[in-house]
Amino acid sequence: MNRRFAALAALAVVCAAVELVAGRGMSPSTVWDLLGGGGDTTEQHIFWQLRLPRLLVAMGAGASLAVAGLILQSALRNPLAGPEVTGVTPGAVLGAVTATALGLAGWDSPLAVVVAACAGGCVGALLLWLLAGRAGGDPAQTAVYGVLVSAVLGGFTAMVLLVEPGELGSVVQWLVGTTEGRVWEHWHLLWPWALAWGAAAWLLAGPLTLLRCGDDIAQAAGLAARPARTLAMLCAVALTAGAVAAVGALGFVGLLVPHLAMALFGADLRVGLPGAALLGAVVVCGADAAAQLSSRLLPRVLDADQLTLPVGALTACLGAALLLVVVRRAPGRTF
Repeated sequence: MNRRFAALAALAVVCAAVELVAGRGMSPSTVWDLLGGGGDTTEQHIFWQLRLPRLLVAMGAGASLAVAGLILQSALRNPLAGPEVTGVTPGAVLGAVTATALGLAGWDSPLAVVVAACAGGCVGALLLWLLAGRAGGDPAQTAVYGVLVSAVLGGFTAMVLLVEPGELGSVVQWLVGTTEGRVWEHWHLLWPWALAWGAAAWLLAGPLTLLRCGDDIAQAAGLAARPARTLAMLCAVALTAGAVAAVGALGFVGLLVPHLAMALFGADLRVGLPGAALLGAVVVCGADAAAQLSSRLLPRVLDADQLTLPVGALTACLGAALLLVVVRRAPGRTF
C-alpha cells in the first residue's frame, strides 16, 4: 500500500512538472532557472503569480472532487453516484451563476462564490434526498433521480443565462470547468476549505465503510445510519462547492476517480479517502497539462490563430469514454 502511495506521489510530481512547462512561453530550462532564483521580471511573474497557483488550484480541486465522489458512492451505495449526477455539482453551478447574475458574487470575490455554490449544492442534494428517500434508498432509483435533479438544475441555469445573457462570458467557466486565470487568492481560499472538510470526511471513514454494507448492517453495528449519511452528504456538498467555486464543473472527476481509488487501495476508506484525494489531484493536474499542450498544438493542426482547450472539456470527453467501459464491465454492480 505504501508503494502505491509513493508511486502516486511520484506521478503527481511528474504531472506537476509537465503542467509547469506545458503552457505557452515556458520551457523546462526557463522553469529550472526560475526555481533557482533567475529569470527576468516577466518570466518570474508568469511562473510565480500565474503558473504555480494554477497548478495548486487544479490539484486541490481534483482532490476535493474525488473525495466528494467517494463519499457519495459510499453513502448512497451506488457506483454511479457522483457530484455530477446527484445534483450537487449542477446545484453548485446554479448557485454560482445566480449569484453572479444578481451581482452578489463574481471571479473577483471568490468567497461569495463559495457561499453561493455551497447553497446551491445543498439544494441539489436536498432535492435528491427528498426524492430518493421515497425509493427506500434503492441504488438504481437513486441514480435515476440524480440524473433528473441534475437535468432540472441545469435547466434553471440555462434560464438564468437567458434572463441575463450579458453574464454568459463571466459564467461560462463554471459551466465547462477551467483553471485559466487562477491566482493565489483562489488557492488561499480553496486549500483551508478543502483541508477542513477533507479531514471531516476522513473522520467519517468508519461510518462510511459501514454504510457501504447497508443500513441494516450499520445499525446492527450500532451506527445511526441517517445522521451519519447526513454528515457525509454535507462533507460531499462542501467539498464539491469549494471545487466548483475555484474551477467550475469539471466533468466526471468525482464519478470515476473513486472507482480507480477503490481498485488501488481497497474498501478501507481510512486509506481510500486519502488515496482518492491524491489520485484526483494527479488526474486533474495531468488533464490540465494535456489541455495546455493541446492548446499549443491544435492551432497548428486547425490553422487557427489561437485556441484554448478548457480542462473541463477534456475531463468530460475522457470521463464519458471511461464510464462506458465501467458500465460495460460491471453492468449490475452495486455496493
